[in-house]
Amino acid sequence: MEALGGQLAEYLPDDCVLALHGDLGVGKTTLVRGIARAWQIKEAVTSPTYNLYTLYQGTRQLIHLDAYRLNASGDIDALMIEDFLESPWCLAVEWPEKISQSIPDDAWHMTLQIADDESHTLRMHRPSPDTRSFVTPNLAD
Repeated sequence: MEALGGQLAEYLPDDCVLALHGDLGVGKTTLVRGIARAWQIKEAVTSPTYNLYTLYQGTRQLIHLDAYRLNASGDIDALMIEDFLESPWCLAVEWPEKISQSIPDDAWHMTLQIADDESHTLRMHRPSPDTRSFVTPNLAD
């Protein structure tokens, strides 16, 4: 999953939101770690569950948000993330359904699942037809 994140990093446009959908343990944070490595971020990338979000700086700024503990869109406004954004940035959001009203219409959506045979299925929903599709079905660990 980390290698796939590194590949995905090449396709993400500047100043974008990446909404990561999937159950607990499906690999959302591992995918974000791969994106971070591709953007030369050296820090350890872990789930920001308890601190809600973490800012990383490499060749691009990465903001990793875990929205699981947020209750409403107003909660994300209180975090003042927009005040910290420096272009080019990417806001990677785990559990985006918790703050669906705050996810912009032009966000990229990736759904991650693990099948019974332990293979991963990933579906990317891109915001516009001129953006390259990046869908990798049934990736085995």
